[in-house]
Amino acid sequence: MKLLDIYSALKNDVQFMEKQLEKSVLSDHELLSETSLHLLKAGGKRLRPVFVLLAGKFGTYDLHKLQHVAVPLELIHSASLVHDDVIDNAETRRGKPTVKSKWDNRIAMYTGDYIFAKALIIATQLQNPLVHQILSKAIVQMSIGEMEQIRDFFNTEQTIRNYLLRIRRKTALLIAVSCQLGAIASDAPAEVSNKLYRFGYNVGMAFQIRDDLLDICGTEKQLGKPPGSDMKQGNITLPVLLALQQPELRGPLLDQIAIIHESDGAAGVAAALDMIRSSNGIDIADRLANRYIAKSLHALEGLPDIKAKKNLTEIAHFVAKRSY
Repeated sequence: MKLLDIYSALKNDVQFMEKQLEKSVLSDHELLSETSLHLLKAGGKRLRPVFVLLAGKFGTYDLHKLQHVAVPLELIHSASLVHDDVIDNAETRRGKPTVKSKWDNRIAMYTGDYIFAKALIIATQLQNPLVHQILSKAIVQMSIGEMEQIRDFFNTEQTIRNYLLRIRRKTALLIAVSCQLGAIASDAPAEVSNKLYRFGYNVGMAFQIRDDLLDICGTEKQLGKPPGSDMKQGNITLPVLLALQQPELRGPLLDQIAIIHESDGAAGVAAALDMIRSSNGIDIADRLANRYIAKSLHALEGLPDIKAKKNLTEIAHFVAKRSY
């Protein structure tokens, strides 16, 4: 099932959020508007706003209220991508030039800061202090995750536990709070928002593991960037860590990773990818992603059998099998 098919029931509401996103970053400063719109118009799955909308169906659904959660969450995600691209020295994202590539690092960093600030301003339209506490804590955790990723660049001795904690902070947490805050903003019971948080957390963990697998096994057409980009930038992901645990692969793979590091990614990537693809790490990582999906579906048990629950189930299945 295509993601667009899953979104069809929310088509008008998603389009409304898209317009609000673009409107939210407009500024009297022409360059800030241009760079921010460049980022937003590069596209994306808009998973976080969709999770907010679906979670909102479990309470009193009010689109104009939900926008004050959905838009900030997508802006926070977008701002983190701008900063990521600077750290990773990424030239493209989703097949289009990054902000840092089209302009420069300084413009990109200020664009990210601007988008973060706009997110917080929009969230203040909701008078619930719990919403602001959850959002602020999520931004803090994301920042820690970013720092941990930088610390562990090319660190082949890091543990799988460290990797899982990092992707929890960088990816899973924002998806989890998207589900949670959609329910809270709609005055759904706490039991419902807690279940939706657990659903989002587990989907988010699976989403990032699947993303890391795609970076190894996908094509440039699927990814919008060359495969192996994570490794080229020094980001050692789960399939790589698992391949390093195979005694016969560890030495040769460490050699290739050292070549990648020393050449700034100009050499060694193709050979390293071949080794990782031939390892059992691909299957092990795939099974772990599927376990997180199973946990996410379990979290939905006991929730009202409304269409939104079916949509969440479909999105979880999409994440489990996605190829882009």
